[in-house]
Amino acid sequence: MERGGVGETRAETVRRRLSTIPPRVLAFIAVTVLLPVLLVVAVIVDVVRRVAFGVPPTAARLVLFLWVYLAAEVVGVAALAALWVASFGGRRGVWLREVTWRVQQLWAGALLGAVRALFGLRLEVTGGEQVAPGPVIVLIRHASIVDNLLPAELVARPHGIRLRYVLKRELLADPCLDIAGRRLPNYFVRRGTGEAQELERVRALAQDLGHGEGVLIYPEGTRFTPERRARAIARIAGRDADLAARAQRLRHLLAPRLGGVGALLDGASDADVVVIAHHGFDGLRLISDIWRGGLVGLLVRVRITRVPRSAVPEADAARARWLYALWQDVDDWIDEQFERAAARRPG
Repeated sequence: MERGGVGETRAETVRRRLSTIPPRVLAFIAVTVLLPVLLVVAVIVDVVRRVAFGVPPTAARLVLFLWVYLAAEVVGVAALAALWVASFGGRRGVWLREVTWRVQQLWAGALLGAVRALFGLRLEVTGGEQVAPGPVIVLIRHASIVDNLLPAELVARPHGIRLRYVLKRELLADPCLDIAGRRLPNYFVRRGTGEAQELERVRALAQDLGHGEGVLIYPEGTRFTPERRARAIARIAGRDADLAARAQRLRHLLAPRLGGVGALLDGASDADVVVIAHHGFDGLRLISDIWRGGLVGLLVRVRITRVPRSAVPEADAARARWLYALWQDVDDWIDEQFERAAARRPG
């Protein structure tokens, strides 16, 4: 799918990038100049919060991560621009997509590496050998603003699987995701353009996957909250009482959206399904949640399982029940992790 699946004029693209790239460059310059002062203030804040409220030191870590993020954005945009020039304005398309993919992996790796180094984040992965070979359709839960860095770490880097992403269009506000994501075969879902049209584009994204390729979607569509869970159940109840009852049994996940997953299954008719479940990022939906210290020293457990394509039903109704059962298994595993964590707590 060309141009990242985003249907817009060149003028619209230019306007958006003028509104996103210069502010990040200016912010990077400002934070770099003020970094010593910001760190001193952050350390004082950390000491006060530690003594008064017992909160782990977080302010200094966030300041340093802000600098890393802005540096990654500025360096990434500069590298992507230089590659475009070196490709003679995109005329060397195959080469440009190849090096853009490599820059994308470096960018994602740098951000996750910074989180691990600054906050002491640890990953404990089981089932990593289930990822390869492709083609695969990857389903991953969405619980946090941090877990969107996991696919590169768990799928692309260790196994060389080149992922195509189904993403929400709002992520184009990030310049690196915008530029790299549009050069590579991805689809940024545009709400309000008609469900049939969107699903057809998602289906097209999954076509022609090779042995070293995969396509990834977050079946929930957004991060979990109890309020979103209740709204999703009410919406499903208006269409299908059985699926609403199944959604009600999910305690830690939103009900999977059938349309996007079904479109990928239709588009990649020979791809196995890889399911990535994780526990630990729960409750870290916003920066304010990280501010409260929840990311410091965090252990995130990841379980990866693979479903052979022969086990995936073809009929819509049976496929819906299969997907809900798959998601229920993930939910049960997450519940087990919560119970383990509670049993380890002192007192």
